[in-house]
Amino acid sequence: MHTDYRFLAPDNKKQSRSCSCATPQAIGNLTNINHTPELELLFSPKLKHMAVLKILEYPDPRLRKKAAVVEAVDNAIKKLVEDMLETMYQAPGIGLAANQVNVQKRVIVIDISETRDNPLVLINPELITSGQDVKGEEGCLSVPGYFEPVTRKDRVLVKALDEQGSKIELNADGLLAVCIQHENDHLEGKLFVDYLSSLKRSRIRRKIHKTPQGGH
Repeated sequence: MHTDYRFLAPDNKKQSRSCSCATPQAIGNLTNINHTPELELLFSPKLKHMAVLKILEYPDPRLRKKAAVVEAVDNAIKKLVEDMLETMYQAPGIGLAANQVNVQKRVIVIDISETRDNPLVLINPELITSGQDVKGEEGCLSVPGYFEPVTRKDRVLVKALDEQGSKIELNADGLLAVCIQHENDHLEGKLFVDYLSSLKRSRIRRKIHKTPQGGH
């Protein structure tokens, strides 16, 4: 099965968004996640106190570092989550891992909603994949401007902590499952280009080196 995970931004301009993956499809089933008005306010991308972080770009060696387990969801981690969400929304993307912004912690933020107001935070995620293999065209905020087909499982069970430090369990399929796998790869120091042939990786690396800063 082949799925194109590229999609148009909400302003309908022809712009591919990366979660690195991408197109708002059905979100998988979520369990034990309570979206309260307070959390919706906390994670509103319009909050001015949030900071936009610099996203590392391939082949930066810092992207190859394995992220460390978060020992406690303290104020520093909550601020990191806020800043990661602001960075992801502005990019724009549908997913971001902490080590993409040079913070070696096991933290992921995702929002595949068309309205860009339904964030999912996964801290110390543990994944069990299942289902069938699906091939979809993926991109990445750390490899801007490049999209290539990648094969992944279409279902995933995730156990993690949320932004308040509470345990959650999530069953995801479709785009959400793909995006979670993509972002979890980042925590292991792996990028979607690692699924490509060495020839394709070399071509991408050469093009990136030839592209002036800010050229994507």
